[in-house]
Amino acid sequence: MKQYETFHLIKGEDLNHHGTLFAARAAAWFVEAGFVAAGCVCGTTDGIVCRNLHQMSFQRPVKIGTILRFLARVVYTGKSSFMVAVTAVDTLQEAVCIEGMITFVSTDGRGNKTEHHICLDACAEEEEERQRRWAEEIRRQGMGAGL
Repeated sequence: MKQYETFHLIKGEDLNHHGTLFAARAAAWFVEAGFVAAGCVCGTTDGIVCRNLHQMSFQRPVKIGTILRFLARVVYTGKSSFMVAVTAVDTLQEAVCIEGMITFVSTDGRGNKTEHHICLDACAEEEEERQRRWAEEIRRQGMGAGL
């Protein structure tokens, strides 16, 4: 599947008391990046809701001045639910800083699940295959219940 990119410059107001990226700010950007991919793949943002944030994990501290590139793509589909893998990379260092998964659900706007009709294409690279296996594992462990 196509990978979608968003960028954020880390500024002073994005930091926690340790001088690194505040986790809540990172989580907001993380979900936003996943939502961009979800909306682009679905062709609309109407009725798409975030159901679950899975295993968002910091791989390294993120400091002021870092330009984070969020890469997001759909890696698993159910009937109404789908999972988006999100990775945040330090653009200048090319180092992975944050990664995780998000489950989104397609609804009719009144809270009723609807089919999204997303079809996964063949994996284009090894990283995409790894992300799909990770999504399957999350689902098997019950963290993606309802998919």
